[in-house]
Amino acid sequence: MLGLAFAILNSWTALAASLSLALPSGGPVAVIWGLVTAGICNLSLAASLAEFLSALPTAGGQYHWVATIAPPSLKIPLSWVTGWINMSGWVSLVATNCSLSSTLIINIISLQKPDYEFQRWHQFLIYMGIACVAFATNAFLHSVLPRINGVAFTWSIAGFFIISITLLACAAPDYATADYVFATFINTTGWPDGIAWLLGLLQGGLGLTGFDAVAHMIEEIPNAAIEGPKIMLYCQYIGITTGFLFLVVVLFVSGGMVNTSTIISSTAGPLLEIFYLATNSKVGAVCLLMFPLLCLIFAAIAVMTTSSRMVFAFARDGGLPASRIWWKVHPKLGVPLNALYLNVAITLVFGCIYLGSTVAFNAIIASSVVALGISYGMPVGLLVLQGRSKLPERAFTLPNWLGWTANIIGLIYTVVTSVLFLFPPALPVDGTTMNYCVVAFAVIIVISLVQWIVDGRKNYEGPRITIGEGEIDE
Repeated sequence: MLGLAFAILNSWTALAASLSLALPSGGPVAVIWGLVTAGICNLSLAASLAEFLSALPTAGGQYHWVATIAPPSLKIPLSWVTGWINMSGWVSLVATNCSLSSTLIINIISLQKPDYEFQRWHQFLIYMGIACVAFATNAFLHSVLPRINGVAFTWSIAGFFIISITLLACAAPDYATADYVFATFINTTGWPDGIAWLLGLLQGGLGLTGFDAVAHMIEEIPNAAIEGPKIMLYCQYIGITTGFLFLVVVLFVSGGMVNTSTIISSTAGPLLEIFYLATNSKVGAVCLLMFPLLCLIFAAIAVMTTSSRMVFAFARDGGLPASRIWWKVHPKLGVPLNALYLNVAITLVFGCIYLGSTVAFNAIIASSVVALGISYGMPVGLLVLQGRSKLPERAFTLPNWLGWTANIIGLIYTVVTSVLFLFPPALPVDGTTMNYCVVAFAVIIVISLVQWIVDGRKNYEGPRITIGEGEIDE
């Protein structure tokens, strides 16, 4: 389970692949200190949710926890909204990993073929190809998924050390200064400096989100009430530590301020451009990029696993249109195949953003981070409003003062970032550069409300306390 959780977060890889989010929006200051800020806040959220997980270890996660502590008159609608937002966040996180992977592949082509003319549909096809690989692996290789997650964990840790050592050796002694790495601010977005830095938090937020994967897979591990919270916190510790160290290495070998504009504007992307500048070899740079690329493909597989379980759990509780379809388990494959189909279909819809927007990358990432963040904030917010005494008995308990501190820090972070990450990444804004995360989130809310009016308010009774196994398709 730790391997699965780390494969999903894959923090150092996600942070490296998303350098383009923070470098123009605060530069090294946003990259390093943005991660520290996001790390403290996400660790606070993880600690807060770990208490819920210890008390209620079910695959429903946040929407189950909300139903447990919300006032009786509000528990059903609040549980419904939380379930929809959390499920949407996980499906969009599938799209995020496919987006990051496809971007790195396009970067490789751009480095090797300087005359390559990028077309949006090129990336769309690569993006969908990766989504299909994730689907096929989950559908037909279910029995070996634990081994795949173990390989992903090993590959990620090995890549972290191999890339770091290689870059430091190749770039020596021409490192950037410590002042550049830790104190240089760059803003090319058109936003005021303060807003630009806050928008750069999206990189750190992405690298550390998804830790509720442990909750959605919790019914598949023994001693869940004790082991679940540990895993949730361990993957945050590992993610923050490896992410911080890797970003420091990457910035030190980047060449400093003299190369910054080249790195930001490179058609090969910031990460591959830094690899190339450090190694002075296109082949060497591409070889190093294979580590984060395969990590992201592994992550797409792991995220689709968790996302399909989230769809399964919510459908099992009657939260989706035609719920009986989505929680059926295939009799031979032993997986919720229809839930996997739904994941691929929605991933396809997200991918269509590439065909109409030049900043689709930012929009898809923001959609996942915002939706998951709000789902984390819902149970924590209810706890802050009603008092920590509402938490059920549990094996994992924070000291009261620490619990309040973690709850409040996590809640403030959720509120601030949920608003900021809806902003367009740069000014001026037109139809191709707006942040379509706003549109995606609005569509989710509208569908959720319509489904509530048509069916949910009459038939949804909240999460099941007694967990079933799912319906086997005949």
